[in-house]
Amino acid sequence: QVQLVESGGGLVQPGGSLRLSCAASGSFFGITAMYWYRQAPGKQREWVAVITNSGRTNYADSVKGRFTISRDNAKNTVYLQMDSLEPEDTAVYVCKSDLRLIGSYSATAYWGQGTKVTVAS
Repeated sequence: QVQLVESGGGLVQPGGSLRLSCAASGSFFGITAMYWYRQAPGKQREWVAVITNSGRTNYADSVKGRFTISRDNAKNTVYLQMDSLEPEDTAVYVCKSDLRLIGSYSATAYWGQGTKVTVAS
């Protein structure tokens, strides 16, 4: 019943920008934290950014200073603003949400389907 749906991926030139979004829907009490991961061809999935329910953020060194994670609590949506994109940023970007289900005292991780970002001339 819980779903995460990403959007905003596409093709962009080096130096360009994209804004990804991920909306959580379904039956849950609250969101503890939301994350962005990415997986490039031939590489393992890597963590990109996180934002907690208190608004605290952190980033991987590879994107620090270029990417900004934010959230809209009313919409249960997390965003990833990506600026100064590089070819090395090409990957499928996937969001993860730690959700506290109704009646549960612990969080359960849910993953989205991913949205592809291609950075090329």
